[in-house]
Amino acid sequence: MDPYGQQAAAYGAEQPDLYGTPEAYPPPEPPNRRTAEPEPRPDWDPEQEGDQDEDHAFFAGDDDGADEDDAPGAGEPGGGRGRAGRKGRGGKGKSGKKRRNGCACLVVVLVFGGGAAGVAYYGYQFYQNRFGAAPDYAGNGTGETVTVEIPQGAVGYDIGRALKKAGVVKSVDAFVSAQSNNPQGKQIQAGAYLLKKEMSAASAVAMMLDPTSQSSVLVKPGERNAEVYQAIDKQLHLSAGTTKNIAAKQYKSLGLPSWADGNGQIMDPLEGFLYPGTYPAAKGMKPDMVLRAMVKQAGEAYKRYDVTAKAKQFDLADPLEFVTLASLVQAEGKTHDDFRAMAEVIYNRLKPTNTETNQLLQFDSTYNYLKGESNIHIAEKDVHGNQSPYNTYTHKGLPPGPIGNPGEDALKAAMNPTDEGWLYFVATDGMNKTEFAKNLADFNKLKEKFNASSGH
Repeated sequence: MDPYGQQAAAYGAEQPDLYGTPEAYPPPEPPNRRTAEPEPRPDWDPEQEGDQDEDHAFFAGDDDGADEDDAPGAGEPGGGRGRAGRKGRGGKGKSGKKRRNGCACLVVVLVFGGGAAGVAYYGYQFYQNRFGAAPDYAGNGTGETVTVEIPQGAVGYDIGRALKKAGVVKSVDAFVSAQSNNPQGKQIQAGAYLLKKEMSAASAVAMMLDPTSQSSVLVKPGERNAEVYQAIDKQLHLSAGTTKNIAAKQYKSLGLPSWADGNGQIMDPLEGFLYPGTYPAAKGMKPDMVLRAMVKQAGEAYKRYDVTAKAKQFDLADPLEFVTLASLVQAEGKTHDDFRAMAEVIYNRLKPTNTETNQLLQFDSTYNYLKGESNIHIAEKDVHGNQSPYNTYTHKGLPPGPIGNPGEDALKAAMNPTDEGWLYFVATDGMNKTEFAKNLADFNKLKEKFNASSGH
């Protein structure tokens, strides 16, 4: 048989013009060419395939609204998938579809409902954080008091965190808001405060501005250590002498500079190193903690002013002598304007070329420190009969160590003395007015002026 009998053009016979007209593109299928149909898969079951699609969430509903009983061929042999066929495979009838439909809807509602609730919750939280009132206690607090230490340099949020940690305020934001709303709120200073627990933020701010709530020790420029020790004992509710004894026993562990204790004749190694300022000191704190804070401030100040370099500049033996000289400036000067001239008097008297006093300072302040007094009228027989190295009437040069705690003005004056040739001075009114002289004759005139004003 001719295998190509059905294809007249197989061997050169005329073939139809498939491109004879413009409308013929793309070319039509040749009239005699048959398209092969794919053979069905051996394991393919149209009924099973349909059920798989039906089980999918997207095919579980009656989106077209037609009931299966109305479908063409429903219930007829070979005419579609009737209820009997589905029930025989597990009972997946119309009620099964509706159950799946309901579950799908429930899941959607839960998902979208939960999402909406989450958005609402976080939206509320965002609003509260940005615009809502911060959590706060009401009233003036409970009967329980607590000590809160506010360090140097602390600002609103730092203070608020310290108060919240101590249980004074309920939130940091509430305190910051109350501080901003109080006209004097920014005047809260470093120190220790006795406050109540669970106070409203506004009450806490008001109480911190009340000086009676502050528990701190103030070291004044020129103040001696003996007075500072007494103040610490009082603030910490300790028996008299407690802080002084701790200072004597523990001074080496309180952070003194290495050059601080270079003279074995020093009466108090901490003298000159309890830097002027305000320090937290409240019941429950330990004295060594308060002393350590003061010594730290002194060390930082002396480093900042570079007292080591200044000692070399003015031909002093070491930085301790520079601090000692500054303490004398602080003790003998009556006013700010006195300090620079007083510094020059000391430097001039220490010079080997000084033939007026022969390097004797002859300061009442050093003798008073030795005696623990503040007497401006000292008999000559007393000063000349005492041979302590702190007695500058009988010992040349500087005393072994500072006689007080110099402040910033005295330190700056010691770094920048006048250059007028001053060698003598007299507090002519016995209190605030100091006059200076360059020679002994002018000094004697100033002494007469002093005696006249004081009745001697």
